[in-house]
Amino acid sequence: MSRKSGGGGGGGGGGGDLYGVLGVPRDAPEADIKKAYRKLAMQYHPDRNHGDKAAEEKFKEITEAYDVLRNQEQRAAYDRYGEAALRGGGGAGGAGGFGFSHFDISDALNIFMRDFGGLGGFDAFFGGGERARRDRRRGPDLKVALRLTFAEVATGTTKSVRLRTLDVCPTCKGSGATPGTRASACATCGGSGEVRRHAQSMFGQFVSVSPCPTCAGEGTVVVDPCATCRGDGRVKAEKTVQIDVPAGVADHHYLNLRGQGVPGPRNGPPGDLVAVLEIKEDPRFERRGEDLIYDLPVSFSQAALGTEVEIPTPYGPTMLKLQRGSQTGTVYRLRGKGLPRLGEGGHGDLHVRIHVWTPTDLTSEQERLLRELQQVEGAAPSAETAGKKFWQQIREAFGAE
Repeated sequence: MSRKSGGGGGGGGGGGDLYGVLGVPRDAPEADIKKAYRKLAMQYHPDRNHGDKAAEEKFKEITEAYDVLRNQEQRAAYDRYGEAALRGGGGAGGAGGFGFSHFDISDALNIFMRDFGGLGGFDAFFGGGERARRDRRRGPDLKVALRLTFAEVATGTTKSVRLRTLDVCPTCKGSGATPGTRASACATCGGSGEVRRHAQSMFGQFVSVSPCPTCAGEGTVVVDPCATCRGDGRVKAEKTVQIDVPAGVADHHYLNLRGQGVPGPRNGPPGDLVAVLEIKEDPRFERRGEDLIYDLPVSFSQAALGTEVEIPTPYGPTMLKLQRGSQTGTVYRLRGKGLPRLGEGGHGDLHVRIHVWTPTDLTSEQERLLRELQQVEGAAPSAETAGKKFWQQIREAFGAE
């Protein structure tokens, strides 16, 4: 792990030294150092950050700083020689040549559990060794694409998905051992699932912890494997899963069904089933969140005289009354006829946008009537007047009266 250099003697001063990493002054007592580390460790612990690499690096950094400063001899050497003391060079007498480049997440977790594992349920909160062993046996997640129609988005639905996966072996019930036998404690790690390596440095003895290479961190070894699953505890299977889809979802949303993925080997915890939603859009509507926009073409006479027209909605047709003199761009709002608001209750609105249709092929009778209308219809309003009226209609339609 790389640490910001503290420079020369006196720990390098500045905010990048080990004291700065923990946020404590250079004369902080050991109790304050421990308290500061515990607070930061709770914030950046890997079990609380779910794979966040930046948090993991921060956890390693603060743990390394804490492990040096909690030890009086190491702290004194660091105060005198700065980071050179950690490298085993410079004014520290050139001893050892030991460096912190080997310091990994297992070292950091081991130090954390060493000093805080027995305090107030810390071990239970972060899972301890048993949780680590179970996580190593966790089954993989399954990912499926779930195709939905626009109508299903509007009302919600339940989908059946056929999965090709692994399931618990019916012969050994997932243990991986021949019926009548059981797995034995690993002789290499004594059943702990971990092996410890000791390293001697100028500051004393350091211990690193890693998964046992013999049992892969499980703590047990199957001596007499099940003939059906060959010791894995799982067999190939197909199963059908029911997925409840709430109303109002959007394209590329996903649903996470915990524990519905592939079971882990030898009764390890299952992974999750992740359903990615793919929605077939309705060409009649333009979606904007929970609101919908529908473009309605009307004839000149309908726009001028007003009329009642049938409008489609996700829940069936409804009637809309057009006012006399409706212009192209006028928007009517049908409250509650949009899509459901996911997780909030209520519905969005359906906005009907008017487009006055101009015929391109006129019969002789139509042309005659339009020429007669032309003589009596009067002048069109100015652009400024028409524009003001148009934007007033838009504000009214979208609720900005």
